[in-house]
Amino acid sequence: MERGKIVLEEIHRFPNRMFEKDGELCWDVEQLFREIKAGMRACADAGKIPVSMGIDTWGVDFVLLDANGERMGNAVAYRDKRTDGVDKWVYQIVPEQELYRRTGIQKQNFNTIYQLMALQRKRRKELEQAKALLMIPDYFHYLLTGIMASEYTIATTSQLINPETKQWDRELIEALGFDGKIFKEIRQPGSILGELKEEIKEEVGFNCKVVLPAEHDTASAVMAVPICKEESEASILYISSGTWSLLGTELFTADCSEQSRIYNFTNEGGYDYRFRYLKNIMGLWMIQSVKREIGADYSFAEICTMAEGRQITSVVDCDAQRFLSPENMTREIRKACEESGQQVPQDLAETAAVIYHSLALCYAQAAQKLEELTGKQFSQIHIIGGGSNADYLNQLTAQVAGICVLAGPTEATAIGNAIAQMIADGVWEDLAEARECVYRSFSVRRFLP
Repeated sequence: MERGKIVLEEIHRFPNRMFEKDGELCWDVEQLFREIKAGMRACADAGKIPVSMGIDTWGVDFVLLDANGERMGNAVAYRDKRTDGVDKWVYQIVPEQELYRRTGIQKQNFNTIYQLMALQRKRRKELEQAKALLMIPDYFHYLLTGIMASEYTIATTSQLINPETKQWDRELIEALGFDGKIFKEIRQPGSILGELKEEIKEEVGFNCKVVLPAEHDTASAVMAVPICKEESEASILYISSGTWSLLGTELFTADCSEQSRIYNFTNEGGYDYRFRYLKNIMGLWMIQSVKREIGADYSFAEICTMAEGRQITSVVDCDAQRFLSPENMTREIRKACEESGQQVPQDLAETAAVIYHSLALCYAQAAQKLEELTGKQFSQIHIIGGGSNADYLNQLTAQVAGICVLAGPTEATAIGNAIAQMIADGVWEDLAEARECVYRSFSVRRFLP
């Protein structure tokens, strides 16, 4: 903090990619942990010894540990095809409507519940031998401290948490045939997990507390929505824009109604027992894939500017399963446009324009459904995260949704992660005070309809 404002400095940044191993699409968790420690060493080298640290990641994915606390098998990524068709096995035990009523979590075929069912049906012995299940950030915290625990916000993405008790749904877990002992104690963001293990201290050059942030990256990002004193927290509408676009609001009681299920909204856990009531939209994964395929020589900002100059208005359904993990995203988008009788994009700029128009339409439709479900009326949309830099998409969203868009901060997830630690350290009294500080600390760009 400097003169009442948050000051953010980047010390270390590194890529995270999926790769093929043993016929599975995996995360390289060993490399990621090396990079985490490299970032910590960079802090020591810069003379910036942290008071505390905490890790957030994407949701749903996990590792299994054996009796010796060693990882079993690969850290399989949610885009792997092992969960294809697995939902029908789950629904034979717990019907889809009942599952939503119990958990409030939207159906996504890659949720932890389906990944575990895939293991049970295809690699039962591995699952039976497991002594612990840790979500990805919980695993990294375990490697740092030697302590196993499950943080609440990331655990809710498993579709195995009861939204009333805020604990593992043991009855559901037993009904599905999973060993309840592998699911560890639930802890809240802001909890002090412990300190660094001796070998980690020696390797990075210091000791510090490990404080659990909101471990799900979106839960951290939502904590950093910049809210001025005149704006009510109860009426915020946000889009956490990155690889996925998460559009939602905050509730203090989960909506597990049938209409909510039909609209495919989810009640993921947030800080201070708030619910992130949101719609999961495919997001910038589509533009990331197209850039890799045909636009490697251009930055995302350049691609966005190129798209703005094109007149093509074709749109595709961003939430369609075909765009989750296609062999070639560019071809899949062209094919979808052709099948629907629309103009087919011919180059990078036109393909990007189709993606941006499609996302803006998805955002507007989801916002309308959110108003219907909650009875709230939203006057503006906060777009936070890396996607807030896409000015063309921001302007399209304002026009299609018909309301003002406030874009920023870009590093919302990192800021929200730090906020949970700083509240625990007494910097602010509560989240509302922290959000008002974010509003004062970071520039926000305005886009009008």
